Amino acid sequence: MAIIQLHDKKFIKYISSKEIDRIITKIAKQLNEDYMDEPPLILVTLNGAIVFAADLLKQLQFSSVLSCIKLSSYQGTTSTENMKTLIGLNEDVQGKRVLIIEDIVDTGKTYQTLAELLNQKGAKEIRIVTLTMKPDAYKLNLPVHYVGINIPDLFVVGRGLDYNGLGRNLPDIYQLYEI
Repeated sequence: MAIIQLHDKKFIKYISSKEIDRIITKIAKQLNEDYMDEPPLILVTLNGAIVFAADLLKQLQFSSVLSCIKLSSYQGTTSTENMKTLIGLNEDVQGKRVLIIEDIVDTGKTYQTLAELLNQKGAKEIRIVTLTMKPDAYKLNLPVHYVGINIPDLFVVGRGLDYNGLGRNLPDIYQLYEI
């Protein structure tokens, strides 16, 4: 049983890097089919999605403009209702297809904020791809187009996901381990 410690919390291995790599390859295949004829502007949410995005982008077979945006709603292990924009959108999305890359979709607040912003700026189409999703925590009517793996409403770290800044570099995904 692989247990790690980050700050004051312990985490146990939940999803192996091998399984994550398999999931990413499956997602990339679908994206290559869906976007080959009209590539999207790819919008990566920082900091968490950067690891997933790097792994995913290496497998995409179409050219695309890449941009990043940074929003934050987490404090410790809890998602708050307060969304902060830390780095804004610098690309013109008017009339363009946009593919948002997320590490995790839980409440959907980040996704909702981005969808509203992209719609206001005239995006032609908005889709989202996420490595992980918590369907039990997601209460929005916005479709989540590409989901790597559904997980229970657990706090997880690794593969870009963090606990107060630590754990993003872990190749596996770990869940909070409470004794």
